[in-house]
This record gives sequence, structure tokens and C-alpha cells, in this order.
Amino acid sequence: MVWRVFRFFLFQLAGAVLGRYLPMGDPRNGMVLGIVLASALWVIVDLRRGMRLLAWLKEGDTSAPVRVAGLWGEVAERTWRLTRSRERQIAENRDRLNDFLAAIQASPNGVVLLDAQDGIEWCNETAAGHFGFDPQRDIQQHIGNLLRDPGFVAYLNGDDYAGDIVIRGPRSTSSRPVQLAVHLHGYGEGRKLLLSRDVTAVQQAEVMRRDFVANVSHEIRTPLTVLGGFVETLQTLPLNDDERARYLDLMAQQARRMQTLVSDLLTLSRLEGSPPPGTNEWVPVAQLMAQCEQDGRDLSRMLVTQSHDMNFQLDGPCDIAGSHSELLSAMTNLVSNAVRYTPAGGRIEVRWQNLADGRAEFSVKDSGPGIAAEHIPRLTERFYRIDRSRSRETGGTGLGLAIVKHVTQRHGAELQIESQPGQGSRFSMMFPATRVRQTLS
Repeated sequence: MVWRVFRFFLFQLAGAVLGRYLPMGDPRNGMVLGIVLASALWVIVDLRRGMRLLAWLKEGDTSAPVRVAGLWGEVAERTWRLTRSRERQIAENRDRLNDFLAAIQASPNGVVLLDAQDGIEWCNETAAGHFGFDPQRDIQQHIGNLLRDPGFVAYLNGDDYAGDIVIRGPRSTSSRPVQLAVHLHGYGEGRKLLLSRDVTAVQQAEVMRRDFVANVSHEIRTPLTVLGGFVETLQTLPLNDDERARYLDLMAQQARRMQTLVSDLLTLSRLEGSPPPGTNEWVPVAQLMAQCEQDGRDLSRMLVTQSHDMNFQLDGPCDIAGSHSELLSAMTNLVSNAVRYTPAGGRIEVRWQNLADGRAEFSVKDSGPGIAAEHIPRLTERFYRIDRSRSRETGGTGLGLAIVKHVTQRHGAELQIESQPGQGSRFSMMFPATRVRQTLS
């Protein structure tokens, strides 16, 4: 600034010196005129520089500073540096905001930002999927107009957001229920943050857990009650040898039933808690088929007076990679189910077929009563029975097909069920080619 003032006075001094030599008679008048002209010229030049700076600021092109001399040039340089610094800061903030929004978009939980009037300011794709929102169309819409669940409306209008609530998802159907946990958090000046997560699997797991405990308790209580009654009878009543033998035989049956149940439960626990079997252990399919045939025929002779017409077929020797005990358990469960639910004298066909594409199929087909279509999706659930009395009469635990499903999945195979009422059933396990190899003998 001092230099600028010095230059101004220096400019006026030069004007005065030049004006002294103007032909105006009195040199002092010439000096005054020179000073006035020099001042006017200074103002014009300075104003022109200021106009250039103003034009640069109006254009808004901050890629390069305007080239102006003097004080205005320094102002332009400092303005440009400050502008560039602010632009870099804004760009960094924008990048951080984009990263933050990308992280929220990738979140498995739904996120909705609400203004002070409960209008939607922003939501991620997860929330849009949970509630059926359109992220573009529904902005500024009141969330109560889009999410009309009475429980949520009461929760939104209340003052207690300490916990979350579980509501039915707008896209929930009877065949595919959706349960959402919703939690509101207040922030800012009346704004709210709404978080949502899909808890359908958790709710279903809880229901399955309760059903599992109830079913296990019921399955064990029934034989224990029978055993307790027989023990009390043996202890209190005088019985002859035939009666005593009959009661002991019935007690042995109930004990075997509980032992089978515990064995199946342990098998399921082991399947769920251990890593899948590898592909370095090869099991001869002929051994599995032979054991299935022996167990199936023995069970048939024990359950019915007229044995079933059973046919076991192996289409060429081969090996399968996996666990011998798991595969045998799954295959014998399918065979034993066919034996239990096929009337005496009925036909049961068990076949191992090597397919042309390298895969293999183990199938069990029976001439039993068949299964209605609404039961088929639930057959592999634990303790699910179509006819509970029939299953208990034949000694089933309700866990066989659950074991088959787990073994099938652990070996990368696919369980297929085909059945119609009155036309029998066909259960098959389709093994991938990577787990099957042909052998010479």
C-alpha cells in the first residue's frame, strides 16, 4: 500500500513537472493542470484495471488468474488463490460425501433421512427395497403416506424411540412373508434418521427353534410316558411270563425309538457343525447300494407281513467323492421312508444311474399313497409330518428328510421330489460330475 501511495504522488509530481512547461503564462497554473491531468490519468488506468478484475470475477473462470498490474493485480492473485483453495476444499468435501453415501448405499440396512415434517429427504437402495420407495419420485413425500402400517404410524407419532419395532414389509405376501425391524433416531432440529433391517430369517429361525424344542420335548415325552407306565406296571402288578415278556418288548420298542431320535439329532448337529466333505475320499457306490438293499429288505420284513417288491439297480460301477457315513445315512433314509409309507406288497425301485454328462442320480421310487403338492416344499423341515400317527406307527422320527437335505447340500448335489396323490413318490439326489468317477469293476 505504501508503494502504491508513493507511486501516486510520484505520478502527480511528474504531471506537475510536465505542466510547468505548458504555454499557460503562469508556470504555477501549468503545474496544477499537470497534477489534475496526471490524477485523472491515474484514475482512468486504475479504473480500467479494476474493470478487468470485475469482468474476470463475473465470468467465474478460475482456471487462471487475470493478468492485472498494480494493487488490483495483487487482489486478483490473492482472490484466485483463495478461490482455488476453496474449490479444492469443496471437491474434497464432495468426495468424502460421495464416499459416505456410497458406504450407506452398500449397507445391508435401510437408511432414510427425514426432515422436521417427516418428509423423505434421502434414502438408500436397501430402504427403497424394504419399503417399496422410489428414491427419485418419493423425495419430500411424508413417510406416513407411504408406510401406512398402524404400528409404525404410532411409533412415528410417539416420543419414545429408545427401541425398534418389527412391522410387516409392504411387499410381504402369505407365501413369502417379510418382517422388518425399524428404528428411529432424532438428530438436528427435528430431523430423524430411520434405520431398517430385514429380520425375516431371524424371526423364522426363532419360530423354528421354538417348534424344534416343542417337537423334541413331545417326541421324547411320549416314549418316556409309555416306559414309565410299563415300569410301574411291572413293579406293582403280578404278571405271568407272557405278559412280562410282552411289556418288556414294548418297552424295548420305545427305548429304540428314543435312541433313534437321539441318533438323528446328533447326526443333524454333526452335519451342521462340520465343514463339507472334500473330494479326495472316494466311496464305491456298489457298497452303498448293497447296504441300502440289506437295510431296506430287513425293515420291510419287520414292518409288514407281506414284504415289498423291491428292485435295486446299479447302472455300471462307479465311485463318489464324499463321506461314506453321510451318503449311506441319506440313501438309507430315502429307502426306509419308501418302505414305511408303501403298503404291504407295494413296489419300490431303487436305482443309481450314471448320466451322459458325467453326473449321477440316486433315486427311490415307490407305489405309496403319494404326497399333495402343498406338502412337498416343507417335507425337509425338521419334524414335519403329513400324517403324524402313521409316522409314529412306523417308527419315524420326522428328521430323515432333514438329514437327506443337509447331506445333499454338503455334497453339492440337488434333492428332487416328485409326487402326486395316488401315484406314489420319487425322491432323487443329483450329484455333480466333479464328485463322480467311472470305474472298471
